[in-house]
Amino acid sequence: MIYELRRYTLRPGARETLIELFEREFVEPQEAAGMRIVGTFRDPDFPDTFTWVRAFSDMESRRAALEAFYGGPVWRAHRETANATMETFDDVLLLRPIGPELPAGDRPPVGAAEAPPSLYVATIHHVRDGFAGHFAREAVPALEEAGVQPIACLETEHASNTFPQLPVRTGVNVFVWWTRFDSPEQERAVDLPVPASWVTAAPVRLRLRPTSRSSLR
Repeated sequence: MIYELRRYTLRPGARETLIELFEREFVEPQEAAGMRIVGTFRDPDFPDTFTWVRAFSDMESRRAALEAFYGGPVWRAHRETANATMETFDDVLLLRPIGPELPAGDRPPVGAAEAPPSLYVATIHHVRDGFAGHFAREAVPALEEAGVQPIACLETEHASNTFPQLPVRTGVNVFVWWTRFDSPEQERAVDLPVPASWVTAAPVRLRLRPTSRSSLR
């Protein structure tokens, strides 16, 4: 699988407009084009952002799916409204799974209003090659001892962008691990034993609340 972790910076106050449009108009047409909409999130720490994840079977199917959707009638009908909510849309990490993949759940129908109470945390480490082995040997036991279970691990996919109309971040090498808490009150941050020799920048920790129709719930 190939994943995109997409994080948009929005115009002040525009997040609910984009989420309502996205959940009403964009989920099913994208999946009909050949991709999977994995999760859609609000970040409680950054109210003018929208974070979401989609997945593809491989890079070639990614090209075909994106060409079908962005060249199709749904995007043409709603792109001006969607683009008007955004200040930037190029904070995109192209990733592939290392070990467990992000799980797929049932998605509520269009019009569902109640968001699940859970909290996902995605921690992005900027790392040198080989970090996945260190994480499995050293970090996972420390996390499990603290009662935090990684549910998925992803790392940079370095293949060329097969749909250059949508930019992705290049020149980065990241390792992203995900965990889930039943509620924000259960959240625990763990100080991982990551030697400086493994990292090239400070980690980024995203706290993500699923939207009403998120498949990750």
